Amino acid sequence: MTASGAWIEVRNLTKRFGTFTAVDDLTFSVEPGRITGFLGPNGAGKTTTLRMALDLIRPTSGSATIGGVRYRDLPDPLHTVGAALEATNFHPGRSGRDHLRVLASAAGIEDRRVDELLELTGIPAFARRRAGAYSMGMRQRLALAGALLGDPKVLLLDEPANGLDPEGIRWLRGFLRHLCDEGKTILVSSHLLQEVQQTVDDVLIIANGKLVQQGTMAELGGGDGCLVRTSDPATLARALEASGLTVSPGEDGALAVNTHDLRRVGEVALQSGLPVWELREKEADLEQLFFRLTEGTNRNLGTAPQVGAIEGGAA
Repeated sequence: MTASGAWIEVRNLTKRFGTFTAVDDLTFSVEPGRITGFLGPNGAGKTTTLRMALDLIRPTSGSATIGGVRYRDLPDPLHTVGAALEATNFHPGRSGRDHLRVLASAAGIEDRRVDELLELTGIPAFARRRAGAYSMGMRQRLALAGALLGDPKVLLLDEPANGLDPEGIRWLRGFLRHLCDEGKTILVSSHLLQEVQQTVDDVLIIANGKLVQQGTMAELGGGDGCLVRTSDPATLARALEASGLTVSPGEDGALAVNTHDLRRVGEVALQSGLPVWELREKEADLEQLFFRLTEGTNRNLGTAPQVGAIEGGAA
């Protein structure tokens, strides 16, 4: 049975490279059983943060723990944390299956787990081909398979949708949701805002190494309540308010109502003799929120080439 997840706790995490501050007093938590999107402009510090969580980079100050323990102190790290920070950490002349077998052997994991993950990640037809000939999308699947070898409680994924075609992105969305439903803690960095909006439960947004916003999709994107359109908005608004609901002007003539009970809104409209042209829950506009919070914050990595090398130009 799959183990439940573990909390990721980042507290006052800071990383400086000379005079350049890549991550600046960053504090956040990631909850088990949820998918958390980790967003920010290029150079915001996402990859540096993930690398510090894995003890690949030593923090200047602060801490990052998984289940209350630093990665280096985990008694069984492969079975606790799975990470895919880049899709190129394999020998190009080795087959995808052999790459996973080498990783499994080093951790005392049987080959049957390798074959199981090849099936789960959709690459059995390519398993015996040299990984160096894989497309970017296939490399992403191979990296994800490697991260899952130990059936970990926690997954740290850096841009896992890069190189995937629309079908692959849809597959990834469903696969991550399946893993989340098993109770795993999933932290995913991405620049594909529309995809993130369809995939994650919670969002972390950083800019210039600092946390600028954190919360659920509904909290951050204004997705609380519903929108309704009718032929006579003023009359419907009065009727909804008389029933105890709060109403405000919505987009394009719609009414924004502070409830997720669509049936209640529809019944009020019916009792008022008004047609309902549209009735839906409000959706969080993650893209609008992201650009509002990060506009003008994209820093020039040319002043700190060593950070650009570490971040791969994509964090």
